[in-house]
Order: sequence, then C-alpha cells, then structure tokens
Amino acid sequence: MNSAPHAPALTYTRGAALPAILRQRIAIMDGAMGTMIQRLKLTEEQYRGVRFAEIQQDVKGNNELLSLTRPDVIQDIHERYLLAGADLIETNTFGATRVAQEDYDMADLAYEMNVQSARIAKAACDKHSTPEHPRFVLGAIGPTPKTASISPDVNDPGARNVSFEQLQAAYAEQVEGLLDGGADALLVETIFDTLNAKAALFAIEAVFEARQERVPLVISGTVTDASGRILSGQTVSAFWASVRHARPLAVGLNCALGAALMRPYIQELAKLAEDTFISCYPNAGLPNPMSDTGFDETPEVTSRLLHEFAAQGLVNIVGGCCGTTPEHIAAIAHAVAPQSARAVSKPVFYAAAA
Repeated sequence: MNSAPHAPALTYTRGAALPAILRQRIAIMDGAMGTMIQRLKLTEEQYRGVRFAEIQQDVKGNNELLSLTRPDVIQDIHERYLLAGADLIETNTFGATRVAQEDYDMADLAYEMNVQSARIAKAACDKHSTPEHPRFVLGAIGPTPKTASISPDVNDPGARNVSFEQLQAAYAEQVEGLLDGGADALLVETIFDTLNAKAALFAIEAVFEARQERVPLVISGTVTDASGRILSGQTVSAFWASVRHARPLAVGLNCALGAALMRPYIQELAKLAEDTFISCYPNAGLPNPMSDTGFDETPEVTSRLLHEFAAQGLVNIVGGCCGTTPEHIAAIAHAVAPQSARAVSKPVFYAAAA
C-alpha cells in the first residue's frame, strides 16, 4: 500500500537526525534493562532507598522506582550499553504508567518516574555523544499489565479490568513525563494487545498536538508463539494495518521469541511495511533458569542471527530484549557494522528533516 501522496511532512522537534542515520546505516538499540537489574540482586531496602524507607508495601521488583531511589544504578546500566555501541537507549519506564504502578500503590509517582528516567538516560547520552556518533533517548512505553481486548475472567468473555479511556489518560501522563524529561523519540513496545497500543497512539497524538511538538515514533509488536499472532489474535499484517496510521519512523518486533523463531515474522513485516524502517530486538533465545541471564543464547549466537537479518536487507534498527546484556549488544554492533541498512523509498513518516 502506497502512502497518501498529499500528506503533510512531519517536522520533528527532537530526534530530527534519526531518519538520515537510519538510511545511512543500521542503528543499534540497547539490551535488556530488567536483565541487568536482576543480575544486581538488589534488596527490598535498596529498592526503597531513603525516600520510601517507611512505606508499608513491598516494592522489590518495581524497576521503575529505581529511577527515583537509585538513579546511579540506572545510569550505569545505560552507560554500559552506550559503551557497547548502542545508538539508542530506552528509558527505564516500561511499567511507569499509572495503570501499572497501581500494583505497587505508587500510581501518583508515574509522571515523576518518567521525567526522571528520561533525564537519567539523557545525561548518559550527553556524556557519550560526539558529533560523529550522536546518541538518542527512546522513551519506552510498555503495554501495562491490564489489557483492553482480553477478559480477565474465563467465565465472562465480555469482562474488562481497564477501559480505553483509562489507558489513554495513563499513556498521556507518561508521554508528558518522557517529553518533559528530554526523550528524543518514543517507543511503544512489546505490544501484545493492539487496542492498548491504539490507546497509547491516541494519547501520543493528542500530546503532540497540545504541545505543538513532535518526536519520532517507533512501534514494536510481540508475536507470542509459532502461530504468528500477537496475544490478542492479530497476525503481523493485521497489526501493521492497525498502527500504520500513526506514521511511525520504524515498526518492528521484540520480546517473546529469540531471533531464530522471529525470522519469518520480521521477513513478513519487512515486506509489508515497505515504506517504513524496520526494528528488531529479540530475546536471547528461550528461557533457561540455569543461565546467568535467564536465557539460552550467548552474545555470539544472537549476533550471528541478527547479522543474517542484516545481510538479507531486513532491518534498520537491531538490539536485544530479555536476556541480552552489554556483551550481546557489543557483539551485535560488530556483526552488523559491515551490512547496509534496509532501503526505504517512500517513507510513511514523511519526515521533512530527512
């Protein structure tokens, strides 16, 4: 499907250099934040810090809280990925929505978490950027633990534990925080329910319009198994049809699968989304509790597979999801460096700056 010929060009207020970079070479995304945090084996007290030392509820596992209580830990992880060669680093905000933070009784901290997480990532990027190698902050927007399309009650298919309006409001608050903190682009990721993603995209567009500014947008879905569908039932082609209207800079897949199992779906998406850059950041293979990272693949295996994707002309952005580390990212960066970026002739994102 060709892009509408008379659509106005998008002018990015930040991240304006990204379209040109993605045309010139394959960009490197960072790896897993959660994996790196888990390796530190932080205690309940370390998660709480001084500020939340006296609260009643347990907060261990609330990784987004660490942006407020241990910003040094989060910045160190960002910097390790930047030193490994990442061009794009994700903010520590996967679960930093009011909806997700309700699980920890910390919904009122959602906006602050996003602002501070973006500032931490921005500081790391500024420290490691050069004119020849600029680095960019992707404001990470996760799917939330509640879904708008699937019933939480097997006996009541029509039941829902969240509404579209609630999701939209939560995402709008998150986007405001990410932009206020300095994010260069936004990443709606790990999409297992496209209706949740539609709420995020609606919120993003509303915030852009209200602020009179626009940053690049990356959209990444999650194929959950060999059926080739996301959890709410859509095929890859249906998923792309559902989000294409947002005119993303890039669309891709992440999580759930390793690169070997993700290959046919990236091939399909690269063929369908011919007018958009393609991103791919798979898990480090399958879960393996005996591994240091909790996943099977070594950096050598993951990088070899993503090198094959690059050699086939399938990708513009590559990185890692669950189980990947700075060692994986360094190996991926080295493996894809000689390969050319996938060509995009008629971009749906109409970036004037490109």
